[in-house]
Amino acid sequence: MTDAPETKIVDSYRIACDGGEGALGHPRVWLQIPQDKGFVECGYCDAKFIHKDFEGKF
Repeated sequence: MTDAPETKIVDSYRIACDGGEGALGHPRVWLQIPQDKGFVECGYCDAKFIHKDFEGKF
């Protein structure tokens, strides 16, 4: 059984994701949260980043 992807509330529309600490991570990528959508998912680890203005809407 695998864990559900991580969800993070962020205060910027541009964020970086490296998959976490140590060997379990991935190359750092910069992600842009569309202002009309309010969230973006990392293509490597499926982590979901939700802008604080959209918190509770997903």
